[in-house]
Amino acid sequence: MLKRLKPDPFVLSLFGAIVLASLLPPRGGFATLAAWVADAGIVLLFFLHGARLSRAAIIGGLTHWRLHLVIAAATFVLFPLVTLALAYTPGLNADLARGMTFIGAVPSTMQSAVAFTAMAGGNVAGAVCAAAISNMAAVIVTPALSALMAGGSGGAEISGGAALRIIMQLLLPFVLGHLLRPVIGTTIDRHKRFIGLADKGVIVMIVYVAFGASVAEGLWLRTGIGELLLVLALCLVLLGVVFAANALAGRLLTFSREDRITIQFAGSKKSLAAGVAFAGVLFPPASVGAVLLPLMVYHQMQMIVSALLAARWAKQAQDPSGAQSD
Repeated sequence: MLKRLKPDPFVLSLFGAIVLASLLPPRGGFATLAAWVADAGIVLLFFLHGARLSRAAIIGGLTHWRLHLVIAAATFVLFPLVTLALAYTPGLNADLARGMTFIGAVPSTMQSAVAFTAMAGGNVAGAVCAAAISNMAAVIVTPALSALMAGGSGGAEISGGAALRIIMQLLLPFVLGHLLRPVIGTTIDRHKRFIGLADKGVIVMIVYVAFGASVAEGLWLRTGIGELLLVLALCLVLLGVVFAANALAGRLLTFSREDRITIQFAGSKKSLAAGVAFAGVLFPPASVGAVLLPLMVYHQMQMIVSALLAARWAKQAQDPSGAQSD
């Protein structure tokens, strides 16, 4: 249990990137080069996301439409409503408020939602399909929700240039990767570990560039310890509301125990990887660092709480009397 609660090396490397960006932000010609490399990394991320999706898994899971409807509603309706309300909390600066609403706009995670569902004895096929649907829909839904919740206040607004950027950096690589899956899918599956490390490396690099640009524009001068603690508290509230709402929906709609577990994990996760990529496209460079802070805090919290719940449900699955009380 204690091992599951420890931050993994990826999360530690993300915070290391923030520290490095705070001390040595990219400037001058290096900042231009770093920004170009970050854009190329975003293209690579979405190409790999598309190439990883199994069409058979997507088609096979689509028949359980009630399950996917509830998870999609949690991801793209419940989350935006709650985060929009939390963004009006007094004491948040404009960029952190946008960061709270941005949590509501990003899709579910792929790996952790499925991993925790499997560990707890849930509907793994349903989790795979739900995560795939969420990430495919996000290419359209995330920019639209971000713009809608920004309300024209200088946040994620979809102009002609921004729309073209979304198509070229997100949608086109995603579709191309999925179309090429029959050709490159075997290679990707064979080298999952290497590709996973490269994937995480790209994310760390994008975080460094994003935070470095924000630091150069005065991020830490505008954000105090009080605001950071407030973000921590708001993410705790968000996590509690979402987990409670998902549990209630699963019971009221009379889903099986396996499906309720899937709803809980797939419907409460938010993808840091996708969020980093989307933020780099949707928000001004000076705002990206602050916008990503709430998502990074929420991401770590969801992992800790999910580890606890998955371990508990796994134990109940081995003990029939305990499972009945779930």
